Amino acid sequence: MKWRQRTLDEIAEMICGNGENVPFVYRSSSYLTRFFRDADTDFAHDGSTRAAWVSGILEALLNDPHQDAQTPPHSFCRVIATLMDVADATASDPDRTAALSKLNISLAREGFEAFFAPDHKCYLRHIGTGAVATSAANPHRPLSRDELQRRDLLISFLDKASEDDLIGEILLPLFRQLGFHRVTATDHRDKSLEYGKDIWMRYTLPTQHVLYFGLQVKRDKLDAAGMSKSGSANVAEILNQVTMMLGHVIFDPETSRRVLVDHAFIVAGGEITKAARNWLGERLDASKRSQIMFMDREDILNLFVVANVPLPQAALPATMSGSVLDDDIPF
Repeated sequence: MKWRQRTLDEIAEMICGNGENVPFVYRSSSYLTRFFRDADTDFAHDGSTRAAWVSGILEALLNDPHQDAQTPPHSFCRVIATLMDVADATASDPDRTAALSKLNISLAREGFEAFFAPDHKCYLRHIGTGAVATSAANPHRPLSRDELQRRDLLISFLDKASEDDLIGEILLPLFRQLGFHRVTATDHRDKSLEYGKDIWMRYTLPTQHVLYFGLQVKRDKLDAAGMSKSGSANVAEILNQVTMMLGHVIFDPETSRRVLVDHAFIVAGGEITKAARNWLGERLDASKRSQIMFMDREDILNLFVVANVPLPQAALPATMSGSVLDDDIPF
């Protein structure tokens, strides 16, 4: 995506907070680094002229993968949302009206406008089509260079991880980041308390209705072979566990209620073959079949990366682990 240099320079001045009586916070070198970290990027100011450096960063962000010409990259949207954070309102512009107006003068040149949604966050909208661009995680979008590096590190971790590592280091933080509540792993030391599930959790809909989920997790590939092979699990082993999971109640201590699982996730650290999905679907009745969802390695990798979940310590290269603080890790 190519924007005019004038537009990029004007937005860069807003981020820096340059000028007199401007409705933007002034940011020195260290605060510019913090700004871009808050926007989930790993850029650090190199000591050069601030506005020129920021303008170059904005140009680079616009070259990140994006959906179409009416949708700026997610990384650029996060920068705009960070710039318009309501907590950065100035005394002369407490509701950020002046800041929004100034930003929109520049954005209109490129066919976009910024607006505040009811969640008090700033979004970009294409003026011609009305399409809204957000910074929301989309696991099917193209990944940036840094995201591909994080994905490779996660692949190396999964290749060596045990089932407990997959649950504790990957799935629990992932589902918490995605907005699920009460994400709880059952204790593998007492199999009698699992009742077919390794994790249970709940999700609150916008209508305030609550859905409950159970997860059956396998470390390796899940196939439909007649006999389990090394490095794979047979889907026939999953059938009884899924049936047990859907039929057994769980106790939610926060609501003091016993509830049934609404949906069951079958999660594999490897591939879930099409034959395995079909075999399981054929042996479940229509009502139970609609309750089953699958998540294999590709789904885990993409969701983990685009949701910006911190990598497990064991997944980081040796030069990035140990005494290095998490805030200093560029991933």
